[in-house]
Amino acid sequence: MDLLQKIDTNNLPRHLAIIMDGNGRWAKQQGFLRAFGHESGTKSVKIIIETSARLGIENLTLYAFSTENWNRPKLEVDALMKILIKSLKKELVTLQSNNIKLNTIGNLEKMPKSAQKELLDVIEKTKKNTKMTLTLALSYGSREEIINAVKNISDKVKNNIISTDSIDDSIINEHLYTQNLPDVDLLIRTSGEHRISNFLLWQIAYAELYFTDILWPDFKEDDLYEAIISYQKRERRFGKTSEQIK
Repeated sequence: MDLLQKIDTNNLPRHLAIIMDGNGRWAKQQGFLRAFGHESGTKSVKIIIETSARLGIENLTLYAFSTENWNRPKLEVDALMKILIKSLKKELVTLQSNNIKLNTIGNLEKMPKSAQKELLDVIEKTKKNTKMTLTLALSYGSREEIINAVKNISDKVKNNIISTDSIDDSIINEHLYTQNLPDVDLLIRTSGEHRISNFLLWQIAYAELYFTDILWPDFKEDDLYEAIISYQKRERRFGKTSEQIK
């Protein structure tokens, strides 16, 4: 039996999030510049997007560029932005043919105008697609997201739009970038690192975490299947006991 046949399609994560790590190290192992790793990583992005859609996963969120990544060397940042624009132009056909809607989260105002334009164009052209929502976290930092949410809620309290007594999980969710997405069920991180790296801190409160040593450019269909099989073997209790779940 191959790995795909082991997957229970009735128990898929509704929201899968991935920290795509290891492009730079992969390139260095091959004797190339880091930018070559990022370019090669786009092939895995395409494979995982299409595989997720085929499986029936409703929401896929990819950590593409963090707020901290702006601190990297300018040459690498410029290369990443060019790769992003090129990939968006190239993969529009893939998104349309697979009925995938593009979404973004993060502080897009920091992005180059050319990248913003390409993003908005693809978002507009795929907005009616319904099979899967692909969210790219770009110039994204979870702490910044939460700080912005606190500021917005505080303004509404000050202006008597909401009361402090009414603030609960749902109110906070409404003020996050991910307000239209469900909580994350499965978070995958590649490259052997065991960190969350300021990614969806609120949204992964009860997510299952899966870490793999595989560097992102080498992460393919079977590696995704392995992660989902591991997820499906786990008992998700959400604070309850095993007896209560059963």
